[in-house]
Amino acid sequence: MSTERPRPSACTEVELGFRPQPAVRWLAPKVLVSTGIQSAIAAVFGSYADKRELQGGLPSTIHRRIGDELWFDFAADVGDGFDATYSVASLLAAESLTLDGDTLPRGSLLVLGGDQVYPGASTRAYEDRTKGPYRAALPSTTGDRPVLFALPGNHDWYDGLTSFLRVFAQRRPIGGWDTEQTRSYFAVQLPHRWWLMAIDTQFDDYVDAPQLEYFRTVSRDIEPGDGVILCTPSPAWIAAGAGGSTKCHDTIEFFNREIVRARGAEIRVMLSGDTHHYAHYAERDGGRHLITCGLGGAYLAATHELPDELRLPPTASRVRDPSPPTAYDLAARYPDVAASRRFATGVFSLPWRNPGFWALTGTFQTLMTLAVLYGLVSTLADDEQRGFFGKVASWAPAIGVGIVLVFGGLAFARIQHIRQGPKATAAGLLHAIAHIGLSVGWSLTVVALHTDVLPDGAVGDWSTLSIVLFGTPLLIGFIDAELVAVYLLLASRAGINVNEVMAGQSIEDHKGFLRMHIDTEGVLTIHPVKLDTVCRAWSARPDGAPHEPWLAPARPLRPARMDRPITVTRR
Repeated sequence: MSTERPRPSACTEVELGFRPQPAVRWLAPKVLVSTGIQSAIAAVFGSYADKRELQGGLPSTIHRRIGDELWFDFAADVGDGFDATYSVASLLAAESLTLDGDTLPRGSLLVLGGDQVYPGASTRAYEDRTKGPYRAALPSTTGDRPVLFALPGNHDWYDGLTSFLRVFAQRRPIGGWDTEQTRSYFAVQLPHRWWLMAIDTQFDDYVDAPQLEYFRTVSRDIEPGDGVILCTPSPAWIAAGAGGSTKCHDTIEFFNREIVRARGAEIRVMLSGDTHHYAHYAERDGGRHLITCGLGGAYLAATHELPDELRLPPTASRVRDPSPPTAYDLAARYPDVAASRRFATGVFSLPWRNPGFWALTGTFQTLMTLAVLYGLVSTLADDEQRGFFGKVASWAPAIGVGIVLVFGGLAFARIQHIRQGPKATAAGLLHAIAHIGLSVGWSLTVVALHTDVLPDGAVGDWSTLSIVLFGTPLLIGFIDAELVAVYLLLASRAGINVNEVMAGQSIEDHKGFLRMHIDTEGVLTIHPVKLDTVCRAWSARPDGAPHEPWLAPARPLRPARMDRPITVTRR
């Protein structure tokens, strides 16, 4: 049992023991730079010092939750802004939820499906964005304590998994939730021949040898006809099933062949987060389901570009002896298509939501304008000493900045591996050309103002300099940020940068999770739960009972069904 902290009397860091965080502004320069550096370092050093390889020396435990029936929950992408994270945690911690007249008890098992912290992993970030809010939502319990398991996502890996293992793999309680796992992957035996397995693929990589050996040990208890619920860090089935990259799904297919199919069992449900929406694909001629539910707290992602069907495993799969080909149809999504398209148009608020991004585009446009003006002035000047080649050389700064823009545009358009093709290349080039065109057009306007409108002499020169140094970052920087918004909206409708069109908005509403039940007959029912509006005002409850949440919402949270209940049998 944990040493209980006194109940807070105010929503302050001193009283709570953690600092409630705002939602991450993903296009803020500081976040872009720090996340990029962390991602690059983790990707490079992760190949040489893979923490998964070192976990073979840690205790190996097969967890068991066996009984007549079991309620358990799945949430993912939880550790972002406090309002969204705590709203979801409050629903998960509630003793029960009532949806359409049905009472759904709190899960005795909670699985966090990846990206438990944003934007990067650290012990302090976990405390402020995950542990603190979840401890506040469920400080303790009056009966049996629920158990929390966590699977790392890419953001958990940004510090090499160090903080994740400290938080989730040392069997320390988080408020009223106990933790049992000792590694970054786990298996739980469930009632009536069901199994819950969660594999750690690092940055969408292979399954390492110690992990594979762990699951081979687990598989000795699996019998023919058993049903498996497989949790993965990302919904690899969408890219692979829609004709994109097969690398991530090949790892799943390999695991299925080596661990599950080898014992005569079958993966009946695959669960993932990573993409911050709800998408349910149902097997066309069978009873298997693929579900993405990354609505635990992070910004909302679009759904209007989801493929209507998936064919798995893909014909391009490199796995020997793959599963028989199967078609899956998109059965439900949240938000719906109309809402998703409407939310996407909110990208035009980009400069206001991310003033740091406005400053970034303003700075870049100022540099580009100065470079173009230098080339224009040198070309138009009547200076015979410079000669032809000297005037050409004066365009070197502008050409250099332009090249950076072109490569930046290409890299940005190809950031999603599913779309690394001619379409993304064309989009990246057009995006870069638009920014260059804006700079050139503005530079020509400045020259025209200087020569035709502003007075001659020092007054005109100082006026021109003021326009360039102040007007460019404020006005042209704003226009340039809106140009990025136009690109994102158009590109997303072509299936490019679909994630980025929503990331810049940091939409905190429209959250959710899965509440699941294995009944006495062994039938699994999945209840997708949504919360259309998160709470943004909280008050401390210093006189509450020890097991009651520390903070109360200003208005009651109103959960509802996100999709019809999904019934799954082992066969």
